[in-house]
Amino acid sequence: MQKNIYLVYLLTLLAVTFWGISYVWMKVVFEFYGPVTTMFLRLSLSSVLLYSLLWFMGKREKIERKDYSSFIWLSIFSPFFYFIGESFGLQLVSPTIAAVIIATIPVFTPFLGYIAFSEKLTKINILGFFISFLGVMIMVLDFEFRFSASPRGVLLLFFAVVSALINILFLKKLAMKYSSATIIKTQNLLGALFFLPLFLIIDFQDFKTIRPSSEAIWALIKLAVFASTLAFMFFTIAVRNIGVARTSIFANLIPVCTAVFSFFLLGEKVDLSKILGIIIVISGLMLSQFARLKKRSKVTDTLPNPPAS
Repeated sequence: MQKNIYLVYLLTLLAVTFWGISYVWMKVVFEFYGPVTTMFLRLSLSSVLLYSLLWFMGKREKIERKDYSSFIWLSIFSPFFYFIGESFGLQLVSPTIAAVIIATIPVFTPFLGYIAFSEKLTKINILGFFISFLGVMIMVLDFEFRFSASPRGVLLLFFAVVSALINILFLKKLAMKYSSATIIKTQNLLGALFFLPLFLIIDFQDFKTIRPSSEAIWALIKLAVFASTLAFMFFTIAVRNIGVARTSIFANLIPVCTAVFSFFLLGEKVDLSKILGIIIVISGLMLSQFARLKKRSKVTDTLPNPPAS
């Protein structure tokens, strides 16, 4: 039993690592392909892989006709809107800043619960929000309170955050009926279909002439296999075994992983403001989840709002 727990923690760390380094892989792919092409290819590859795995394991699950509209709305907000905000935002800011902003999704979640479901909003939730927001501001503003990062990039990333939050409204309903694997494979397939018209209209002519490097092709494959498929599968296993609250704590390490990989693989400068900002954001995230940790986690077959990367 103890060995199994160690394996679960290892899989959780692998999921966090894959999501953390995914921002670096995306930067590599962006040297050749734009965000639309990148997301279309990434989601298409992930969909093929997921459908093949589920078919091989005999775990195909039929979706009821009445839930089609919910799945469509789910996929419009994430991955479609989410990846538009994240991908175009990542073109304008560093991977570390992008990862930190996306990591604030759990901080905003209690406010969504209060507005949409009348769930109790605690003082700890509010304090955690303000602390995390302060950390983000330290990273994107200079000492004269001017943007040191692209304002448009920051806004696009927060658009991704809002899209992920709205996605939760539909996810909460569907997660009561369908497994995480079914939800993820359907999201990825519909997301690829939503990106297809944009790909054909905007990028297809350039796509035919571009000759990407082997490094970019490998980075794209890693995004599909590790970030969009295996990371979600590993994270789901963790949720089932150690609960939502404990698993979410590991997700707070994603910006740290991104900063480390960006420094070593991209040569990104990690100055004092970024280090301080990361520490403050993670502190706010930890604080916002403190109340959940005090309660006994209810283990379910749903994802606890992990990054959609």
